Amino acid sequence: MHRTTILITGAASGIGAAIARSLAAPDRALMLHTGTNAAGLDLVAGAARAKGAQVATLTGDLSDPALPAQLVAAAVDRFGGLDQLVSNAGRAQRADFDTLSDADLLAAFQTMPLAFFRLITAALPRLRQSSCGRVVAISSFVAHLHGTNGMLFPATSAAKAALEALARSLAVQLGPEGVTVNCVAPGFTRKDPSGHAATSGAAMDQAAAITPNRRLGTPQDIAGAVAFLLSDAAAHITGQTLHVDGGLMLP
Repeated sequence: MHRTTILITGAASGIGAAIARSLAAPDRALMLHTGTNAAGLDLVAGAARAKGAQVATLTGDLSDPALPAQLVAAAVDRFGGLDQLVSNAGRAQRADFDTLSDADLLAAFQTMPLAFFRLITAALPRLRQSSCGRVVAISSFVAHLHGTNGMLFPATSAAKAALEALARSLAVQLGPEGVTVNCVAPGFTRKDPSGHAATSGAAMDQAAAITPNRRLGTPQDIAGAVAFLLSDAAAHITGQTLHVDGGLMLP
């Protein structure tokens, strides 16, 4: 049986964990990463194995310049190749320009667009060899809407916008080789109880009220979009940002 090998960063909770569970199947090999939540990653890995997937895990800080190449090498060593990449790691940081620091901005860029760039640099030879090469980067509505619900995320907004720009440039380069590159931009999305939350419960209730379909997104909503973009059905879609936000981006 041919197995599609997929590397997923930030897979221990929330959107990344939902993506891993959604993709797990007997014809899949998953290389799962987390920054520090090893216990959460073990649970996700166990759930994926129960669905028949082969699974390997690695823990490490994506701001470490060496880690992206280590993740790609680990996938190749364990499974013999790498077909698809889901760049999900990163967290929202709420701030304004009175409180934002150089270190905050640098950290956002290191863990999102710079880590994505390093992952792609390491993975390119393998993606080009694959018959189903796919890249999906998880962006955010904050790259497009600013100050929504009275909240500012300047570092996250800038980092996610840079991530989308890198993805579009990569899509142009890899298009002739049959590798697609897309982004998924969640709207306000419900977090795991144990996960990082940049927004209070009251603010999230208000966010649901201003979303056209009147609810928060779920990690499963995002996972479904990612699974589609990785599939053969999306082979002619590249260079796009798919907004999974309940209509939040509507004028």
